[in-house]
Formats: sequence, structure tokens, C-alpha cells
Amino acid sequence: MKHFLILFISCVTLSGFSQELTGSQLLEKAIAYHDPNSTWNTFKGKLFITMEIPKKPNRDSEIVIDLPNEFFSVKSKVNDTISEYTINKDSITIVFNGDRNPTEDVLKEQRLSKKRAKLYQNYYTYLYGLPMKLKDPGTIIHNEVITKTFKGKTYWVLKATYKDDVGNDIWYFYFDKDTYAMEVYQFFHDESKNDGEYILLSEEEVINGIKMPKIRAWYMNKDNKYLGTDILKSKR
Repeated sequence: MKHFLILFISCVTLSGFSQELTGSQLLEKAIAYHDPNSTWNTFKGKLFITMEIPKKPNRDSEIVIDLPNEFFSVKSKVNDTISEYTINKDSITIVFNGDRNPTEDVLKEQRLSKKRAKLYQNYYTYLYGLPMKLKDPGTIIHNEVITKTFKGKTYWVLKATYKDDVGNDIWYFYFDKDTYAMEVYQFFHDESKNDGEYILLSEEEVINGIKMPKIRAWYMNKDNKYLGTDILKSKR
């Protein structure tokens, strides 16, 4: 009888552990949904994104991401103003309204810089490369997966932090409990202050076999203030 109880308890314990979802397992399932053919690392594609911000003109951007060749470009139009950044490996070029050599005064006035070019590259590659980008070096995937109800729906929630040389923000990623589709993400600079933002994702565009969120609506964590919406299109 004693041996039977030990065996029974062991089986129940092992069964319980086998049903638990770890952070790494959740990430793998989410990646399998968004990048079913494992093509992100060789991604070459073009994105057309319209940014809508309250009380401001729309920003229409054409973005090229070529990961194998370390190439990135973004061409943005706001009203009649067009700015372009191109990063080809270590080379960065800036074009403003067709001028390939804008003056320092123009660069300053329009807030154009090589640093800003890198910021755009990191921004677009990271957000449209999620959840695959969570496999990048320096990302710390927390083992515990929690369930949380957000805006009336219950999700699997994955927590990610970063090594000091990568970043200091705390991120939470919300995945559909059946499909593992990413539907919300949220970040904090200081979680105790409830700062930072959350982003609601809806609809999808399939670009080069990767399911990317079509609509991303941004809000402040502290007061739910609406900040703006990014709309992705695979074609202009």
C-alpha cells in the first residue's frame, strides 16, 4: 500500500508538472503561430504603415527590412514633407525632400540624425518581429506563465526583462489561450508607478509567411489615454 501511494503521488506530481506551461514553452507556441515556417531570421520584406495620432497629420511610411543583408530603410511622408533613412550594414544615409546632403540646420530643424535612424530600425524590427525577437540575446524570459483577464478576455501572459546592456523596461505579452496568437503587449519603465503603455493588436497581415498585427492601438497604462494607431498594409 505504501509503495502504491508513493507511485500514485509521483504520477500525479509528474502529471501536474507536465500540464504546466513554462515561459519558454509559451514563447515557442506563439512563434509557431506567427512564424510557422521559421522564416523570420531570413526575412526580406516591405511594410507600408500609416500612423494615426490625435490632432496630428498622418505619417505614411514605406519600410524595407532585409535581415540577411543587414539592410533597413524607412521613407516617411507627413503632409508634403518626405524624410528617408537608409542603413546598409554600418553605412547610414539621410535624405530630406529629395536632398541627399541636407544642411546641419535642416537636420536640426527636422530632428534628423543617424541616431534616430538606428532608433527607427530597432523600433520597427523589434515590434514587427515579435514574438520571434524575444529569442534575441539579452532577453530574459521568465519561467512563470500567468493567466490574466484584460479588457474582458483571459490570456496566457509572458513576462520578459532584459540584461542591463540591452534594456531596462519590463514587458508583458498576452497570448490567446487557444491559438497562442499575440493580442496585447505592455511595458513599464517602473511598474510600481504604473507608467509605460499597453498596445492592443487586432487583425493580421501575412507578409512573407509571417502573421503580423495589422492594427496596433497605443494607450497609457496609468489613465488609458489613447496615443495613436499604427495600421500595417502589405501593399500600398
